[in-house]
Amino acid sequence: MLNNLQIGPITIHMYGLMVGIGFAAAYFICCMRARKKGLSEDILWGILLCAVLGIVTGSRFLYYLVSIPQIRKDPSILWNFKNGYVVYGGIIFGVLYGYLYCRKKQVSFLKYFDLVMPSVAAAQGFGRIGCFFAGCCYGRQTDSWFHIIYTHSDFAPNHVPLIPTQLISSAGNFLIAGFLIWYSTKAKKDGAVGVMYMILYSMGRFFIEIFRNDFRGAWGGLSTSQLISIAVFLLGLCLMVVFQKDRYRAPFEK
Repeated sequence: MLNNLQIGPITIHMYGLMVGIGFAAAYFICCMRARKKGLSEDILWGILLCAVLGIVTGSRFLYYLVSIPQIRKDPSILWNFKNGYVVYGGIIFGVLYGYLYCRKKQVSFLKYFDLVMPSVAAAQGFGRIGCFFAGCCYGRQTDSWFHIIYTHSDFAPNHVPLIPTQLISSAGNFLIAGFLIWYSTKAKKDGAVGVMYMILYSMGRFFIEIFRNDFRGAWGGLSTSQLISIAVFLLGLCLMVVFQKDRYRAPFEK
C-alpha cells in the first residue's frame, strides 16, 4: 500500500507522518511570526491546542452530518474512526474554539487569526500530501498524462488513472500560505489576512471539488464542501468590508 513505508520492522504510515509534519510546520511558522509581531507564544500554544480539538471534533461532526443516510443504514459508521473526516468542519470548529479562547484570555482574536491562518494553509498543504499517499480525497478517472494509479488503496479505485486532486490541493494550499505571509506585510487592518484566507481557500476548494470523485455529500448538484465554500466566500467578502469600519471590530478584539 502506498500509504505504508516499511523500514525493517518499522511501519511508517505516510498520512499520519505528513499530518504530523504539517502541525509541526504550522507551529514553527506561527512562533517565528509571533516573535516578530510581539504576540504571546503561550497564547499561541493555547490557540493551537484549540485548533487540534476543533479539527478532531469538527471534522467528525460534519462527516456525521453529511452521512446521515449512510448512518441510518449502517450505524457502525459512528464508531469507525479509520476514515470519515471533513476538513471544513475542522477549520470552522478550530476557528470557533480559537475565538472563544481569545475571549477568555482577553486578547485580540483578529491579531491571532491573522497570525495563524497562513500556517493553517501550510499545514493543509502537508495534509493533502498525506491524502495522496493514503488514496483518500481522490479525483475522477482521466486519460491525461497527469494522473496517479493506485494498486493497493483502501479508499481510491485501484488500477485506474485518477486525477491527483490531492497534489493539486496541496500546491494550492502552499501557494495560499506563501501569499498570505506576504500579504500580512501589506495589510493595514487586523483581520484582513484571516479573511483573505477564507476567500482564497473557499475559491480553491470549490474549484477542486469539480474534479474529485470520492463521497462527500451532495445537495442540489453541488457537494457539501462546495456549498460551504460559497457561504465562506460570501462571509469573507462581507467581513472584508465590515472590518474596514472600526466600530464593528470591537466584538472580535477581546
